[in-house]
Amino acid sequence: MTTYDAGEVTLEKVREFVWEIPQEGGMQAPARVLASEALLDEISDDKTIQQLKNTAHLPGVTDHALCMPDGHQGYGFPVGGVAALDTEEGCISPGGVGYDINCGVRMMRTNLTYDDLNGREEELVDALFSNIPSGLGGGGVVEAGIDTIEAILDRGMEWALEEGYAVPEDLAHCEDEGVRRDGDLSAVSQKAKDRGKNQIGSLGSGNHFLEVQRVTDVFREDVADAYGLEEDRIVVLIHTGSRGLGHQVCTDYLRRIEQEHGDLLAELPDRELAAAPAGSELAEEYYGAMCAAINFAWTNRQLVMHRTREVFERTFGRDWEEMEMELLYDVAHNIAKKEVHDVEGEERELYVHRKGATRAFPAGREEVPETYRDVGQPVIIPGSMGAGSYVLRGGERSLEETFGSTAHGAGRVMSRTQAKNEFWGGDVQDDLRDQQHIYVKAQSGATVAEEAPGVYKDVDEVVRVSDALGIGDKVARTFPVCNIKG
Repeated sequence: MTTYDAGEVTLEKVREFVWEIPQEGGMQAPARVLASEALLDEISDDKTIQQLKNTAHLPGVTDHALCMPDGHQGYGFPVGGVAALDTEEGCISPGGVGYDINCGVRMMRTNLTYDDLNGREEELVDALFSNIPSGLGGGGVVEAGIDTIEAILDRGMEWALEEGYAVPEDLAHCEDEGVRRDGDLSAVSQKAKDRGKNQIGSLGSGNHFLEVQRVTDVFREDVADAYGLEEDRIVVLIHTGSRGLGHQVCTDYLRRIEQEHGDLLAELPDRELAAAPAGSELAEEYYGAMCAAINFAWTNRQLVMHRTREVFERTFGRDWEEMEMELLYDVAHNIAKKEVHDVEGEERELYVHRKGATRAFPAGREEVPETYRDVGQPVIIPGSMGAGSYVLRGGERSLEETFGSTAHGAGRVMSRTQAKNEFWGGDVQDDLRDQQHIYVKAQSGATVAEEAPGVYKDVDEVVRVSDALGIGDKVARTFPVCNIKG
């Protein structure tokens, strides 16, 4: 097959797993989908490919607009979208980041084995669910005044370290060491700050979760050893973002862009691509507000991890240090960052938008923590709660192929509404417990139905494509033991 017909858009096969939409009309660059034919059949089922083509119309798009193997329809950009926009001649788009700024994942390793948990799954899942705030609305590990919120927006995980919720190694093993220096708390509205006050250290709802897992497979022993992973060990995966604060930041700036840059908006094929021109006052303010929300999200995940350590201490009667409950890595997958990349032999500063895509820098890149710099940045790819997850490392070809990016998860194949029509939450929980020994607890059966395993793409296939393309290399696979959801 040399072409793929996706309705109104025809893709041309460049090579195995690489499909291109040629530049035409108002497109500023070609667009590429990185997928197997099986994944492409699912990706082309909704508006993902049209959204990708639309993204290529943004001013300053460099090289290609890209869709990762887990791509599906999103807001403006497809989820799984990557676009690098020139910081001088391009723009920055809140739709290219999303409403949940710095939604991301962190994995904590332990020295516990599956035998240490076997038979205690219900006790553990109940304790986690009782102690870690989840669901819509308020409630967090700490409730704070405006001074605390502003300190978090300004200093990120450094605030958590100062307050005793983190240790120095936690910061060393987080993307950007847990703080964006470009954060501008004055660019964050009072309404956004108020929405964040009682959500510091909470999972929220939707696809966010905390999952206790066991390592089932190791594919690259040298890298797994550097990451502190081995078969049968227990790890904890935390997936959440900036909660209501980040949502409000996105809402505020989308409205302002509509009011102040309607001329640019009128030139784009989709209003949801709303963008502020590079160099404009609004672009700088959004970038500062987004970076502040990034700091909030990293601190949010840190406090969830802190509370998880406390739950494990009470459940197993040992200090978390004795259980070696150490942060392996925390990485964002809804973010736009100024990064310097080689483009046709020239170094250029770009706003790299990753919307449902994960940074995947290879060995040697200075942004990779020193601990991992010789093997490459850890990449964490959550699957569904019935299929397991993966730890990858940034691949050698990621910089030249995807601006140092890969997939962020399995990717949905079914809307939440359709999922609730097709699945019953209680049945999903019973099946997972009885057939796979996975214990799930959630605020409602509807949440479980929305996140049923059948709602997602095959994470094995997503990772296979990433590995084959050399953008994210398989290191280890994990499988769920306990899962809590909002």
